[in-house]
Order: sequence, then C-alpha cells, then structure tokens
Amino acid sequence: MNIFSSSRRSFIATVAFAGAAVVASLFPGAALAQTPAGTPHMMLQLESGTVDIELEPSLAPNHVAQIVTLAEQGFYDGIVFHRVIEGFMAQTGDPTGTGMGGSDLPDINAEFTSEPFVRGTVGMARSQDPNSANSQFFIMFADGSFLNGQYTVFGKVVSGMEFVDRLKKGSQEQNGTVANPDKIVKATIEYRE
Repeated sequence: MNIFSSSRRSFIATVAFAGAAVVASLFPGAALAQTPAGTPHMMLQLESGTVDIELEPSLAPNHVAQIVTLAEQGFYDGIVFHRVIEGFMAQTGDPTGTGMGGSDLPDINAEFTSEPFVRGTVGMARSQDPNSANSQFFIMFADGSFLNGQYTVFGKVVSGMEFVDRLKKGSQEQNGTVANPDKIVKATIEYRE
C-alpha cells in the first residue's frame, strides 16, 4: 500500500469538498437540491388542534409543489378560513380574507383526476377558469361528488378532522363568509416514510 497515494487522495477529497462549500456559499443556487424522502404532509396548527394533511403528488404534482413552497415560506401562517359552509367545506389560503386573493406565485394549470371528493378530501380552489388555482384550498366536511373532475384534489386529512369540524361556520345567506373567522396559526411540511 502506498501511503503517499492514500494521503494524496485524502488531500484531493478535502480540497474538492472545500471548493464545493465555497461555491455553494457564493452561489446558493449551485448547491445540489435534495428532495426529502417520504410523503409530504402539511401540518396545520389551528387554535383547537393540529390537522395532518397527507399531500398526494401522484395526483397533482404541481399543486403539491406550490402548496409545499408556500407553507415553507410561512405564507399560510395567520391566514383565516374565510368561507366555511356547514356540511360542505372550509376554505382558506387567501391573504386578504375575502376569497379574491392569492400568492405572488404563478397560477397553476388544472390537474383533474378521477379521485373523488369525500369527507377529508383537500382540493384547490379556483375561479371560473380551471387554470387559475394559486394558494386557496378547501377541506371537505362531507362527500361532494358534484366537484369530481371539476377541481384538483391534492391531499386528504389523515388526522385532526375533528378540529376542522370545530371551525366557525358562515351563514348560508352570505355564501359561508365567516365573521371573526378561525385561522391557521402555523403551517409546516413534514416528510414521512
């Protein structure tokens, strides 16, 4: 065994590692992006408890990517459930609280599937334009087959649905608009195997 060649390889590896660290610090975008392992879950901390939403990139990869980006940026922290209709759904994700707002990210094209809207399904809200989804989403209180194939499903509640059930409801006359609405205290992303 040649000790010099072993030391030389070690020296070269050290220099290469240091060089990569310098490049990464000077050009953050040059660092290799690592995709976390496992299934992404959006954890919504509400005032009454935590809702665990399993995100489904196999159904809607672009919607999941946008939701993950927004949650990681802290976009959803403090956002209210501005529209909550008893027996139908709870809608959030609008920074203005009016149902007309969204994020600064581009809108997302529809990713409709045959996945049904049932209790606990999480779908993306949009305007009349199917390709207008941005940051608003809704959680179903009950089955809503009339939405099937019309809105993008991107997740499902796997625990904490009882906390969604406790959200303040809006009036039918006001199309579910809530006075003094509940809010998302904090939204985070976790990855699980």
